[in-house]
Amino acid sequence: MTLFSKIINGDIPSDKVYEDQECYAFRDINPQAPVHILVVPRKEIPNVGAAGKDEKMLLGHLLSTAAEIAASQGLADSGYRLVINTGADGGQTVDHLHIHILGGRPMAWPPG
Repeated sequence: MTLFSKIINGDIPSDKVYEDQECYAFRDINPQAPVHILVVPRKEIPNVGAAGKDEKMLLGHLLSTAAEIAASQGLADSGYRLVINTGADGGQTVDHLHIHILGGRPMAWPPG
């Protein structure tokens, strides 16, 4: 069971922002922007590269949910960044697919 599964199950406390049958969203405990929310599928998928053809609908749901959450946080007009890290070189630290919603400040490019 991953760290995120423990958060989703309520074994580890979180600052919940959103939940439905497919995903759970909560504020990052080490925010990298004024708004930093993680959108995590309830299904344990190690990373986006490990998502199979059966997860296409879920991946779409995660992205549309992230956009809805960003709008609910007042980020739609000013803009925001969605980030999916994959693997160690991609900066992934928890082996459970998740989308970072970052906003509330200008974002630099390249990201780092």
